[in-house]
Amino acid sequence: MIAENLNLNAFALIVKIDQLLEVLVTTLIFVLIGLVVFGIAFFILEKITPFSIRKEIEDDQNTALGIVIGSMLIGIALIIAAAIQG
Repeated sequence: MIAENLNLNAFALIVKIDQLLEVLVTTLIFVLIGLVVFGIAFFILEKITPFSIRKEIEDDQNTALGIVIGSMLIGIALIIAAAIQG
């Protein structure tokens, strides 16, 4: 019984050829929505900071700020991914 369930779960992610186009279009739509939301979140983050993020990271070599901004962007990306996945 458990072996049968494992075999069924292992093949649950296989997409049949006749459904492939629909799955690809849906995936591309969600990717575009996710990228737009991600871009808007980064734009808002850049506008609310009292300093230039680009100048601090590129010119002043502020590694700590780079790590903090990267962590925030990963957090935003995880939230977007969870929202899209449902």
